[in-house]
Amino acid sequence: MALRALMLKKKITEKQKQLDELRATAEALTVRETELETAINEAETDEEKATVEEAVTAYESEKEENDKQTAQAQAELNTLNDELEAVEAKQAAPVDPEAAPQAAAPEAAAPESRKENAKMDVRKNAKFADMRAKVAPYIEREDVKSFLNTARACMVEKRALTGTGVLIPEVFLGVLRENVVEYSKLYSRVYVRQLAGEGRMAVAGTIPEAVWTEMCAKLNELDLGFNSVEVGGWKVGGYFAVCNATLEDSEVDLAAEIMVALAQSIGIALDKAILYGTGTRMPLGIVARLAQTADPGSADPNARPWVDLHTSNIKTIAAGTTGTALLTEITLASGAAKSSYSRGAKVWCMNETTYTALIANAIAVTAAGAIVSGVNGTMPVVGGDVIVLNFIPDNVIIGGYMDLYLLAERGGARFNTSDQAFFLADQTVFKGTARYDGQPVIPEAFVAIGLNGVTPSAAMTFAPDTANPAPTLSALNIGGLALSPAFDPDTTTYTATATAATNKINATAADAGDTVAITVNGTAIANGGTATWITGSNTVAVTVTDGSDASAVKVYTVTVTKS
Repeated sequence: MALRALMLKKKITEKQKQLDELRATAEALTVRETELETAINEAETDEEKATVEEAVTAYESEKEENDKQTAQAQAELNTLNDELEAVEAKQAAPVDPEAAPQAAAPEAAAPESRKENAKMDVRKNAKFADMRAKVAPYIEREDVKSFLNTARACMVEKRALTGTGVLIPEVFLGVLRENVVEYSKLYSRVYVRQLAGEGRMAVAGTIPEAVWTEMCAKLNELDLGFNSVEVGGWKVGGYFAVCNATLEDSEVDLAAEIMVALAQSIGIALDKAILYGTGTRMPLGIVARLAQTADPGSADPNARPWVDLHTSNIKTIAAGTTGTALLTEITLASGAAKSSYSRGAKVWCMNETTYTALIANAIAVTAAGAIVSGVNGTMPVVGGDVIVLNFIPDNVIIGGYMDLYLLAERGGARFNTSDQAFFLADQTVFKGTARYDGQPVIPEAFVAIGLNGVTPSAAMTFAPDTANPAPTLSALNIGGLALSPAFDPDTTTYTATATAATNKINATAADAGDTVAITVNGTAIANGGTATWITGSNTVAVTVTDGSDASAVKVYTVTVTKS
């Protein structure tokens, strides 16, 4: 049976190589198609047109043949994968003790037996089995082997991988994205766009009304403009533990467990960021955008004009409103989410408690005396799918047209151990990272509704980024003046009293890579320089900027009163 599995793996490797070559040919044909489009537009003479026509005929013939071969290769690969899965499942199946009686194993063998049973339990997990099937065809690739061997060696030697870590093979990225959907309930609902560098998405401006006129009359020019939204890139990551028993499993099991753990970490973080992200070191979330009360400014001159939505699109329904009255208020409030530019339906997010309350309020009794509820996974009356996310506060509903949220996803997910790796009992702790950014491209397509008198807030607790703390000062001295309260890195507002005409100001950043800028009454002075006081109130502003992220700043303010 082991030989059969080995033969199937070899066939799968060869068939996957053939499929990769066919897909590379398809990409080259796509480039040729673009070139031919240009040639068609530029052809002027009959000779040029004939040449282009001949090239188009050859292209269509090659594309048809490549598509046919690709479909056939994919079908054969699927068949081989199914055969391998069946063979490996048969190998892993426990032996029937009645069919093949054996002497009792020695007492020393018991731990091994328990370990094998643990492996079987893992294989029964549906998601793990699905991921195992997805990664199996790629195991024999050199880049995948290198990736797994490095991970395995790190586990065995209980050492950390320093530097940039191990780059997840590109062939796994598609598998990873598919599995993220299993753990992120919003990933499949928003507009996901893969980007290599900074990206801009064109967004239609105000749609003008077309002008009616005579059938043969001249057409009127319509004033249609486009705005753009720019996205950068932030890294999302987390630690996860891999059972050391996996070290003795096949490469397929090791790869599957790594990819499942990474997808879980990313999926949980993505959902929270899409709804509540602050826009600093993470995507800008829907509620955070709706709650803005001032224009944060944009460096993009073509960005859509900022609109204040904190009253129009954040709604509060009075406490004590129940039953039909509650559903009526929710229906009216949902109208704040405008459907312009959306090609989908509304989606509603809330926690289990809020969802249960909705079900209770939507219950009705039919003429036959049957109790029914109009929820059943959808928003009552308004319509649209309901997604339960338990990090959302009680009595808060966030909804709108999710396809108008742009999630920029970047290649190059990484897998590595922490520089401060710690090892649990029979486990090795690893770290997975990926890069995303995002924001609502049409903010008015969303609404946040508070029930029972609750006003939705942008406040949300995220896992602390302890490895990359926000920029702070470790010390602040203004001559010999006593600060009130006493200096604390987390306190940003102070007062002091001065009698001398001048004092030197020294500020020390906690991270040597961060920069410090000081102003006194709006005038910049050097760190360590001398401030000259005016009689009365003086404002000292000390700004600390993250050395690797210029958008991350902290400002300390000291009001110095000169007597």
